[in-house]
Amino acid sequence: MNKLVMNFLVTEGYVEAAKKFRMESGTHPDIDLATLTDRMAVKKAAQCGNVEDAIEKIDDLNPEILDTNPQLFFQLQQQRLIELIRNGKVEEALEFAQEELAPRAEENQSFLEELERTMSLLAFEDTSNCPVGELLDISQRLKTASEVNAAVLTSQSDEKDPKLPSLLKMLIWAQKQLDKKAAYPCINDLSNARLEDPTF
Repeated sequence: MNKLVMNFLVTEGYVEAAKKFRMESGTHPDIDLATLTDRMAVKKAAQCGNVEDAIEKIDDLNPEILDTNPQLFFQLQQQRLIELIRNGKVEEALEFAQEELAPRAEENQSFLEELERTMSLLAFEDTSNCPVGELLDISQRLKTASEVNAAVLTSQSDEKDPKLPSLLKMLIWAQKQLDKKAAYPCINDLSNARLEDPTF
């Protein structure tokens, strides 16, 4: 169980919690926690909308990440365009889209669709009424940061998703399947993980 908790803390980037958990439980992570700090710096830059800094940090960690993942590179560049639009830098946004994104979009239909969605933000003065206004939401930054985090984890030969949430989902699914067939001791409250006797 301790390894599952450590896996969760490392994968999600909780550096301080992982250090304390290591001290208290004696469970050692599978990676050097220093690399975790670097990965979290990349993720934080993306979450804050500082895409250029995120790209630079990714290249410092492993330049092959963006070279081998054109989808991620495009997502980061799209996020950079979104940030320019958010900050009202229309001329700079148009120039950036034309020079950096349009050539990539010509080669990939999904990139073109995403570029067109993003550029449509410029057609609305009030983006709250824009059909693609969600691109300006913080959730878009978080989505990009999550993709960046997953790519860095994969490049470090780590799992991109923590095991604990998946196991909990499997437990819930298995219990639902068993509910149809038998009475058994089950866990109804995952926060305390106590087995409860079946009700007959």
